[in-house]
Amino acid sequence: MHELVEKMKEYIFPAISTYYEEPIVLARGEGKYLYDEAGRQYLDFFGGILTVSMGHCNPRISDRVVEQVKTLQHTSTVYVTRPMVELAEQIADIVPGKLRKCFFLNSGTEADETAVLLSTICTGNDEIVALRHAYSGRSALAMALTAHAPWRQGRGLWANVKHAHSPYCYRCAFGRTYPNCNLECAKDIEELICTSTSGRIAAFIAEPIQGVGGFITPPKEYFKEAVSIIKKFGGLFIADEVQTGWGRTGGKMFGIEHWDVEPDIMTFAKGLANGAPIGAVIATSEVADSWQGPSISTFGGNPVSMVAAQATLDLIIKKDIPAHAEKVGARLREGLLGLQEKYQCIGDVRGMGLMQAMEIVGDNKAPAPDVVLEVFERTKALGLLIGKGGLYNNVIRLTPPMIITESDVDEAVEIFDKAFASLQS
Repeated sequence: MHELVEKMKEYIFPAISTYYEEPIVLARGEGKYLYDEAGRQYLDFFGGILTVSMGHCNPRISDRVVEQVKTLQHTSTVYVTRPMVELAEQIADIVPGKLRKCFFLNSGTEADETAVLLSTICTGNDEIVALRHAYSGRSALAMALTAHAPWRQGRGLWANVKHAHSPYCYRCAFGRTYPNCNLECAKDIEELICTSTSGRIAAFIAEPIQGVGGFITPPKEYFKEAVSIIKKFGGLFIADEVQTGWGRTGGKMFGIEHWDVEPDIMTFAKGLANGAPIGAVIATSEVADSWQGPSISTFGGNPVSMVAAQATLDLIIKKDIPAHAEKVGARLREGLLGLQEKYQCIGDVRGMGLMQAMEIVGDNKAPAPDVVLEVFERTKALGLLIGKGGLYNNVIRLTPPMIITESDVDEAVEIFDKAFASLQS
């Protein structure tokens, strides 16, 4: 085994897990490819967990980052810097509805936590509705929002979070089939509030497509129903766009735009800065202005991360990435559906744009995480890197850098075909 892997075991927390029986030691990246220390090339179809939006080491981003590092690297939010204010203005011009004012942070965890704090300040209420199968991060509050037992570590998690049923059509909690289901998963939110809370809600936080949950994609009517219930009980709607934002879902800049509802607050991270550490919250002026107390973020608004985000957004807009993700994502979806017809273990194909998933199952839809691990090893051997997730770790997640082409998609689907075929043999 590589000496660096052994040193990692000695010096890094064991909680930091890695993919593959023999972990890959990565040395460099370029565009849609990653390379290990032996120089082997891999087609990246996970993008650093939906973070490398415009390709590894994109020179149009990296050059601007290098120039900023040479000019001004750090100040904290107690000073005004041009990159922070200009990025806030740029985001405000892109987001839907009346969202206007930003708070910059370091990660999706911080963004979600700040959004929840803001909702409690604005409404005067302190109870939150989240979704089962959700994932919000690693802090105590973010783990309380999370509804995956393996990701809820430690004790004393915030008790004021109530989890509603997820719009998980493939495994409907009510045993129904869409569209003949009366949207019971959404309508049940009202009973949850009436039976498990004080009836005074601060917010409903939800990912438009549940990321770590395995790309669970709600029905088109879901959010209108769910958000209307939340508003009835005085709550705000927080759209967690950490994974779905910036064109990833295809056709729209943000995931929630596919469901035709307007959030009061949105959170971002990951693909916003193509890999530079960043988190952000944007809210309507009314909501943002309710927070009058002092606050700072030492590393939030960092000039280097701000410039990385500006450069990333410039490319996303110039290349019309939402349209590109829609087109190439349709090709990927077509290929995955073709695989589903050939291989019985692919129980469900879901997602939008360049955020696609395959749920791998055995008889009677039993989760098959062991098969996922086999597919991982075989696709790795064939030069393709992929992701996984889902409550049962049986979902293959595909989120390549959004610069990939249809030929890259065809190559990935062909590798999957070989991997699944080898399992059968």
